[in-house]
Amino acid sequence: MESKFEHSSNPTSIAGLLSDAAARATRYLEKIDKRSILPSKAAIAALERLRVPFPEESADPGSVLAKLDDIGSPATIASAGGRYFGYVVGGSLPVGVAASWLAAAWDQNAQVYATSPVAAVLEEVAAAWLLDVLRLPPMASVGFVTGGQMANFTALSAARNAVLNGVGWNFDEHGLFGAPPITILMSEAAHSTIHSAARMMGIGELQIRRIPCDDQGRMRLDALASVLNLTKGPKIVSSQAGNVNSGAFEAFDHIADLCARHAAWLHIDGAFGLWAAATPKFDSVMAGHDRADSWTVDAHKWLNTPYDCGMVAVREARWHSSLKTAHCAYSELGKDGQRDGSVWVPENSRRARGIECWAALHQLGRAGVQSLVERCCNHALKLAAGLQAIGYNVLNEVVLNQVVFACADEQSTRRALERLQNSGVAWLGATTWQGRFAARISVSSWATTDQDVEQTIAALANSY
Repeated sequence: MESKFEHSSNPTSIAGLLSDAAARATRYLEKIDKRSILPSKAAIAALERLRVPFPEESADPGSVLAKLDDIGSPATIASAGGRYFGYVVGGSLPVGVAASWLAAAWDQNAQVYATSPVAAVLEEVAAAWLLDVLRLPPMASVGFVTGGQMANFTALSAARNAVLNGVGWNFDEHGLFGAPPITILMSEAAHSTIHSAARMMGIGELQIRRIPCDDQGRMRLDALASVLNLTKGPKIVSSQAGNVNSGAFEAFDHIADLCARHAAWLHIDGAFGLWAAATPKFDSVMAGHDRADSWTVDAHKWLNTPYDCGMVAVREARWHSSLKTAHCAYSELGKDGQRDGSVWVPENSRRARGIECWAALHQLGRAGVQSLVERCCNHALKLAAGLQAIGYNVLNEVVLNQVVFACADEQSTRRALERLQNSGVAWLGATTWQGRFAARISVSSWATTDQDVEQTIAALANSY
């Protein structure tokens, strides 16, 4: 009897189906730099062919895959290519794509060591490598989550438990009701995920203090010091590595001094900017980042793993593990020092996303991560210079991979942005910077080349 795993050219067999998927994925990636960044109107219209009643009968697997590719691939955003500069979306390294395929075949539940020893060990190794390359405390705990939202929620929940404990309130026993009110101090330019995390962990708007920023979106130290002096009770300060518009870094050393003086927990939201710690080029702006109590960073941004993969690190593991206290009756946790990944994240059952993270870190190594970060930053500088030569106004100090620019008036900026997006040559989005409508470039893909930069500058010149 033929094994269901035996190789066959028949697309209904497992081997045939996977070979067909690999061929289709390869064709997609080989053509990505030749197609429009945005899908055509016809491709979007074709998506209506997917809106059908639930099938009554089973379908041939090969035909399902063909339909998915034929209708789905043309309707994608070409964010895996080299000229997509929107939303700080990194491309996927080929090794990450390949590792993702293998991980899907393994079909591992990364909840605990018992459900997947390989996922647990790969997470453990990737976590250690991550702390190393980002120059964070080696004993910090690390959790692998979907992205910045869950990472910030996890970090700030650990912070909540720690700062309440600091004023004599045991969150594990008493919960949040009746607890001393916690104040979260954050930049007025903080990412929305910080606000959402605060809401999810039971912190209301009246407990949030927004600190004024300078012209690059960095928290003003004098304003932070003043608010801390006036704030009583448990406190959390959320800082930012890489302003979402300007890419600017806050003064971590000085902020850490203030937090130490006021017994405040220091969190650094570093979704993309924390990767700057991987290169000595940014030593001056990253000074003191390792003094924080918690950090968040995304692998699916600058490490260029496939979506989704975010990470949260906490200096003291005891506060990180205090996120969850309920254990299943059928689950043995923490046996013989084995890593149980669900201890460090909100989820129990979860995808083994640490596999792609391990693969990307292994393939790049320290030199590769450094090169990737520096190359993207150099591309950003070239784009900024090209924009200025055309006549656009660059509105930020280009210190990382972010470029904010505009025309002389809002109408002209909107028109230029729309023309560029419709050209299909490159894509970048709109933003509001210092109260002004502007366009924003984020360079974070391994696939971006000097030629991509030149093509984008030429397209922006034609759009001006």
